[in-house]
Amino acid sequence: MALLDQLIAGIRNATIEVVDLTARLESTTPIIMLPPPFGNTIPFSMQEISRYDERGPAWYWNNISTGEHTGTHFDAPVHWVTGRDGEDVSSVPATSLIAPAVVLDFSAEAAADADFLLEVEHVRQWESAHGALPDGCWLLYRTGWDARSGSQQDFLNANETGPHTPGMSIECAKWLANEAPIIGVGVETVGTDAGTAHSFDPPFPCHSHLLGAGKYGLTQLQNVARLPVTGAVVIAGPLPIVAGSGSPARVLALVEHA
Repeated sequence: MALLDQLIAGIRNATIEVVDLTARLESTTPIIMLPPPFGNTIPFSMQEISRYDERGPAWYWNNISTGEHTGTHFDAPVHWVTGRDGEDVSSVPATSLIAPAVVLDFSAEAAADADFLLEVEHVRQWESAHGALPDGCWLLYRTGWDARSGSQQDFLNANETGPHTPGMSIECAKWLANEAPIIGVGVETVGTDAGTAHSFDPPFPCHSHLLGAGKYGLTQLQNVARLPVTGAVVIAGPLPIVAGSGSPARVLALVEHA
């Protein structure tokens, strides 16, 4: 218990900062929009059941309607056809929801080019500067895209050719899935893939390779800029939806300060 006591004491005296990486979940939260004939998720909404009235004089509560992949959310392997025999979100071990995190910051590159792609060489260069990727870590890919999350239009950044948001190359997705020791990838964009990834071969390679390898995704993260390059611990809390492909999640990071 001494270690847990130290953790609580650190949080209370602010030597351990709790950073909320979660976007607000409301009707204006951006959602992915797929072209016909594909189906789309619904925006988040609430339906009031009672609010201190004749329907329930002492209590306030709501029904909610949303998709599994709305707002800050967790992608389970079964979300993609390549992971169809893998874990659903209720089967993900609880121990996998708490893991170290590293931050690869390419916000300047994404600001200059909305279609910027992370390459294997970028990860190798990061490792040269900061050491090997820790075993079982989250790779958090910072692009600064959370600054756009107040607007569906700005967040998807779509024109007549489709959405334009940063992501990763086919080769990088495959390498992270099959060779890197990571547990999954976290991003600030609407999904783990680039906006133009529909035209890649295979399409959406981050989903295809990572989920097919039994790894996970975290999307629409906020406040990644507040995390150190190494040393943070991420706690992801998706709902354990039986047979669910994913879930909105409250994602927190613990950051130790001297």
